[in-house]
Amino acid sequence: MADITQPGASQISRPRPFVLWVLVYGLVTMAVLMALNLPTMNDYVGTDNDDVMRLIQVRDLLAGQSWFDLTQYRLGLDGGTLMHWSRLIDLPIALLIRFFAQIVPMEQAEALALLVWPLLLILPLMAAVASAARRMGDDVTMHVAMLLTSVFVVTSNRFLPGAIDHHNVQLVLVATIAAGLLDPARGVVGHALAGLAAALAIAIGAETTPFVAVTCATVGILWAVEGATYARAARAFSLTLLISLSAFFFATVPPAQYAAVTCDSLSVGFYAVVGIGAACLFVATQLPRMQDMRLRIGAICLTGLLVALGAVTIAPQCLQNPLSELDPLLQTLWLSGVVEAQSALAQLAKEPSAFGGFYAVGFLAICICLFRIINGDRARAHAVTLALIGICFAIALVQVRGAIFANLLAIPPLALLIGELRRKAREEPDQLGTGLLFALAAFLSVPAAWALFGVLAVEGTAGVTNRMKTLGGGPTATSAEGGPACDAPAGFAALAALPEGSVVAASDFGPEILRFTAHRALSGPYHRNQGGMLTEIHVGLAKPDEAAAFLRGAGVDYLVFCPTFAQTRTIAAMKADGLYAGLLAGKAPGYLRPVPIDGPSGLQIYRIELP
Repeated sequence: MADITQPGASQISRPRPFVLWVLVYGLVTMAVLMALNLPTMNDYVGTDNDDVMRLIQVRDLLAGQSWFDLTQYRLGLDGGTLMHWSRLIDLPIALLIRFFAQIVPMEQAEALALLVWPLLLILPLMAAVASAARRMGDDVTMHVAMLLTSVFVVTSNRFLPGAIDHHNVQLVLVATIAAGLLDPARGVVGHALAGLAAALAIAIGAETTPFVAVTCATVGILWAVEGATYARAARAFSLTLLISLSAFFFATVPPAQYAAVTCDSLSVGFYAVVGIGAACLFVATQLPRMQDMRLRIGAICLTGLLVALGAVTIAPQCLQNPLSELDPLLQTLWLSGVVEAQSALAQLAKEPSAFGGFYAVGFLAICICLFRIINGDRARAHAVTLALIGICFAIALVQVRGAIFANLLAIPPLALLIGELRRKAREEPDQLGTGLLFALAAFLSVPAAWALFGVLAVEGTAGVTNRMKTLGGGPTATSAEGGPACDAPAGFAALAALPEGSVVAASDFGPEILRFTAHRALSGPYHRNQGGMLTEIHVGLAKPDEAAAFLRGAGVDYLVFCPTFAQTRTIAAMKADGLYAGLLAGKAPGYLRPVPIDGPSGLQIYRIELP
């Protein structure tokens, strides 16, 4: 870094190719990520339930399930559970597995594919963030941004080996959109890529829809303000968005569902509303006499009105959070425990040590952008960045899942600040305060640093030590109480050896049951599986004789019980005479016959033998 942080270094030295720098930083980040995680991993699938379920969905695709059929037939009540995840993520993972399967056995092919896929995504992420930072500042800004991106990747869980959920792809797409909109040359290619990324973001996950809406509004406002200078870029974005979203709609939505409106996946609702906005913007940029700003502002206002009318007419149910329609029992016993679905206030109350890691960096970037705009310092770039970070931060206040996007988009403006402070510190070596300010800015631009401070402040050094022990993926050998863990392999091996049937267990065990056995899992932690989750909860709350009726009605063959699982303990505490409370006390009704487990496991498996 010594030479690139010199003032004017990018002008006096021969510039290195952009692609080469991306490769260097990307490959180093991959190496560090593998060195820190592979030695401690004892499973090739990520620790998130969604990683496991994604693998199951990919397996079904490879086994011949229709591209248009996303039903998990072994999950939930009779008929299975129709998932809302896009095949667009399944496809590259399936292709990687098929490729490696030509060389190694299938299990090893899966392991290699799940290792390679998240690592490959680091390169486009690095390229997008570096491009956005370079467009805000200079080569120094770009290098600082790539360093911050490297730290971001290494300290988050989205790019770990085995992390195959769609959130890492969404991070890449969000960064690509930001890079396109920040192009000072108003380039057609960059805005076309941004339009493609916006369409793909909607196609693979509806949770990015507010971000895409703000992106579209930003493009429209930029055209209204800048006129002909921005017209070609606005056309490229809107036309690419319209064509790409159309292609993704017809490529992933089954014909029988063309008229169905769903609010958690790409459907005619999102397709029509976004299509209206993109088409109107494209047409508006082609109209004559648009040199008048007042006409452009009117056109954008009319476009916004048509989009709003389309949303109210076609998909009014999607104007609210789809999770708000969950059964109150699921809200209490399931959703309230899902970290990424919690609000900022809930997160602060439940785990204040993590609050800064989620929100401090995004808030800092918002303040910096506002300060730059007020002072007229690269106001356009910071206004665009403010809009994108702002919507992510607003989402994070409602659901913490938006925080990681705000933290990522905060990198370019923070990198610009750090680069400037670094340059000033080198120009004024006698000013100790300048150097300290540079170091402080760099440190506070890392979400993990805020998280570390939070743990130290709330829990002391013991909290840091405990978190270090949990690093690494895969099943744990022991539970928090010191006994064998419920996810130890021996328990699932014993379950898999039983004749094929249906299993009732806490929802978080559902994906693992589907992965390791041929059984059907009644419950899984997905909002479209409300029937299965509610049945499992009612089984746990009911008295033993009443629970038997629920088990008979659901056609369940086995019951799997983990006494250390938080949700299980909560259910047991709610009804002292319920089935789970009895099992927790070591009192199983006569119709539950214990299944022996050969090996250490905290899991309890019962064969259900109802009269």
